[in-house]
Amino acid sequence: MKYVLEYPSEQPSAPLDYLRPEVIREVAVRAEAVGFDALALSEHPAPSAKWRGAGGHETLDPIAALGFVAGVTSTLRLLTNLYVLPFRNPYLSAKALGSLDIVSGGRLIAGVGAGYLRAEFAALGVAHERRAALFDEALGALRSIWTDPAKPVSGSGFGAPGETWSQRPVQRPHPPLWIGGNGAAARRRVVVHGDGWMPIIAAARMAAAMRTAALETPEQFGDAVDRLRRDLERAGRDPESVTIQVVCPHFRFDDPASVADARAVLADLGKRGATSAVVHADGSSPAATAAFLDRFGETFHDDWRTS
Repeated sequence: MKYVLEYPSEQPSAPLDYLRPEVIREVAVRAEAVGFDALALSEHPAPSAKWRGAGGHETLDPIAALGFVAGVTSTLRLLTNLYVLPFRNPYLSAKALGSLDIVSGGRLIAGVGAGYLRAEFAALGVAHERRAALFDEALGALRSIWTDPAKPVSGSGFGAPGETWSQRPVQRPHPPLWIGGNGAAARRRVVVHGDGWMPIIAAARMAAAMRTAALETPEQFGDAVDRLRRDLERAGRDPESVTIQVVCPHFRFDDPASVADARAVLADLGKRGATSAVVHADGSSPAATAAFLDRFGETFHDDWRTS
């Protein structure tokens, strides 16, 4: 199992200290030192105050923040979790994500999604009801722009009139695309475009809030993985080439039983196909995060697997 650290500012109760550059640097450097494979940040350019008050979190632009992380680390991978493609023109997404891959020396993992907050779409002037169609269009456009930058790409409301000029990302044929979402449409996108799948195992109520299909149990997750693998094989793709990421259960190091339970859950999900897990560190303070990361490295050391 590989482990990805979700940057602690993504927790609703995290203090504003996590937005300070010296704290970002310390967390990233320590995560790399103890063996985390990647650091993850989400995207919310214009969330509503209602969302923040109901359990949302502080946000940074993931391209800017992960670019900073790239400059203070050397091996830690950079995961957008998730970058919402329907928010913008695919040429802008290709430029921003591709530039992050270039300045990091090829460490980007482009985790992408369709988005779900209706108010945020309204603030950005994008039709919420078109997000699925825009997502599909953007996935194809993004890959085309990265692999053949000169070839004009066009779509809904955009179109290059002739050959374009852009730098290709470092990773070839392009940075890995990990696709979020639980349902059949998400799995279809993985088969056609993706190098990774990022489902959420959660109660139906949470899944509905995120406007995705419910995966409530490990058994449902395993069934979905089996369907994805069959679809990949039918498409002539190797199922083992696709990363499948889950969320590490919450646990406390001062409660050995909770640590054992978390490890058991991850082991079970690993048998069902999970290969990567997002970890939520103690986000009560930067000092608490540092202590958590050190303990995590010691406790899960035998589970680390190199990229």
